Amino acid sequence: MQERNILFVLVFLFSYIFLCGSFLFNPVTHKKAAGCISTEEKKLYDLINEYRKNHKLPAIPLSRSLSYVAKEHVKDLVLNRPNKGECNLHSWSSKGKWTACCYTDDHKKASCMWNKPSELTSYKNNGYEIACMGVNTAEAALNCWKGSPGHNDVILNHAPWKTMKWNAIGIGMHEEYAVVWFGSVSDQEEAPEICK
Repeated sequence: MQERNILFVLVFLFSYIFLCGSFLFNPVTHKKAAGCISTEEKKLYDLINEYRKNHKLPAIPLSRSLSYVAKEHVKDLVLNRPNKGECNLHSWSSKGKWTACCYTDDHKKASCMWNKPSELTSYKNNGYEIACMGVNTAEAALNCWKGSPGHNDVILNHAPWKTMKWNAIGIGMHEEYAVVWFGSVSDQEEAPEICK
């Protein structure tokens, strides 16, 4: 009888550790915890789609997964400043639950940024980011990208993005940083809500 009780306790403990470990280290769980966007992030989302509509392009569905990646990245940019030296705004520090990435202007290490959605969420395809520093409103962020031919090309599907159909978009803003992630595959997660 005592052996049976010990066995029961061991099975319970291992089950508890397994379930808690899955909860703590599962990126989907983390993503659901951050499943909302601010009113300013929603405004930026709306402004981007309005800008696309003015150029006869369809709206892009808001993605919970890509918004999670965007929000994680702007926090990393604010807290850890990985954009130092030759590393630009698409870089990620070594101080998070992701692989560090020094993205350089020659795009030689582009895949270290593109794979962040599949590394951090259930979105198992590449994501493509536009980033801006020194902005704290949706209008300022969009104007920043409109004034940059490379970033504007991503938003409006101009060459070299002409053949890409954006089926998912994620928005992140924090302090003076704004980032937007684009994906060609639809997100299977529900769209994020506005944070309360």
